[in-house]
Amino acid sequence: MREHFDIESLVVIVITCILFIVALFTKGFTHDLLLETGVFLVSVKLILMAYKNSVASKVILNELNDIKKELEERKFDQ
Repeated sequence: MREHFDIESLVVIVITCILFIVALFTKGFTHDLLLETGVFLVSVKLILMAYKNSVASKVILNELNDIKKELEERKFDQ
């Protein structure tokens, strides 16, 4: 999992969690907590999308490398 997240993403994750916990204790269980929860969920969604993009990119890159190797093998066979 560490290969998909750079250090900046990990820092954003930690800061977001800390700020959400601080807001939870300072604001309490009020209407403002819903706003804080919404911001937190948007951050989580962006992080998950970045993770999925990273995984998909690696899969596509591996498939392209396999195709390249296959084409090179066919080239040498002829």
